[in-house]
Amino acid sequence: MLGSPIEHSLSPVLHRAAYAELGLDDWSYDRYEVTDTELAGFVAGLDPSWRGLSLTMPLKVVALELGEVDELAALVGAANTLVFDPDGNRVYNTDVGGLVSAVVGAGADRLDRVTILGAGATARSSLVSAARLGASQVHVVARSPAKAERLRPLADALGVRLGVAEWRDPLPAVDLVISTVTAGAADDRAEEIAASAAVVFDAIYDPWPTPLAQSAQAAGRTVLNGLDLLVGQAVLQVELMTGQRVSPAVLMSAGRTALSRVGDA
Repeated sequence: MLGSPIEHSLSPVLHRAAYAELGLDDWSYDRYEVTDTELAGFVAGLDPSWRGLSLTMPLKVVALELGEVDELAALVGAANTLVFDPDGNRVYNTDVGGLVSAVVGAGADRLDRVTILGAGATARSSLVSAARLGASQVHVVARSPAKAERLRPLADALGVRLGVAEWRDPLPAVDLVISTVTAGAADDRAEEIAASAAVVFDAIYDPWPTPLAQSAQAAGRTVLNGLDLLVGQAVLQVELMTGQRVSPAVLMSAGRTALSRVGDA
């Protein structure tokens, strides 16, 4: 797992659990602190024993320069997976598939209206995910509406009607709300946000539950968090790197155990 900062990433826990389940005792997975300017050099220095890399911020854009880019990664404009094949490097985005699988796994496999809170890097993957879940209209709520407007060309390419609103504007009733904002940013609107959607996805997983998650649970909503996304995208990464499929339940159990230990520390 590469990125900066990286020390708190749960990805090693999830991938190691997958390898153990698949009997891949000679596979390893570790964290490496790497910045965007260091990534190309890091990749160039790897030996043939390496099968691939998981990538997080700030590496998701520069990674597009390091191999043959999958259609989805090109559409999103960001990649989180680099696979080393004999005929060249392959660049993928599994964030979209991870979010889609998490929502479908929660029983919400068809959506029409979606709200996205925030307009940062995760918002692009969220917009593509919403389109793949069948959304015809996506409402982006951001402190900087001008930044949210940058998503309009992508929405047009996806055939999705994009609405942009300021942070304090009233929220429409939707099937799914995706919060991509940082911890604490949505706390003062938690009840209002939870009341606006049947399914609430909060990209945070630690600390958990967030005030948004608590409000959603109290309102009887379906609640997903960042661990659901992390597990979903990791399952796809494991398959790309090993050629084998592992049950999401294995990774989810490992992730929850690791988080409970952090909470008890």
